[in-house]
Amino acid sequence: MKEKVAEVLAQIRPSLQADGGDVELVDVNDGVIKLKLRGACAGCPMATMTLQHGIERILKEQIPELKEVLAV
Repeated sequence: MKEKVAEVLAQIRPSLQADGGDVELVDVNDGVIKLKLRGACAGCPMATMTLQHGIERILKEQIPELKEVLAV
């Protein structure tokens, strides 16, 4: 599953980088993905919304067995 997650994040990453941010894959365990937002995304007030309604939604669409995405 880690490889699938990395592939999807590679598709999402250019959009985040265009706004001065980035995302780092920290861990994948039992369908739970831990991500760390970096750069402008780390301090952005909209970071939670970006993570839950953007990144998590896209990951769940492409990886149905995914249970949860957590920010660490």
